[in-house]
Amino acid sequence: MLKRNAQHIKDVLSQFFEENPALKTSVAEHRAITAWRDLLGEGVTKYTKNIYFRRNVLYVQLTSAVLRAELQMNKNNLIERLNEAAGMHIVNDIVLR
Repeated sequence: MLKRNAQHIKDVLSQFFEENPALKTSVAEHRAITAWRDLLGEGVTKYTKNIYFRRNVLYVQLTSAVLRAELQMNKNNLIERLNEAAGMHIVNDIVLR
């Protein structure tokens, strides 16, 4: 049995995400949130109380003022690394609370 319309799954998913940009954005946001935990490790994750997106801004609620100040100094580097992990430019700014 020969399949005439066979396509690679990569091509099908790529086309699907191109046709559904909202879903593509949601997946990238989820990747960025997951990357926060992966890039910064368990120590920072322990002090991260809440993390969410709103209008391409990542809001992170922290329980440590010292950690908040340190991350604030490295904010531009964090934005670059999170966008790289997300696979697209999704994080414009990070608000640390």
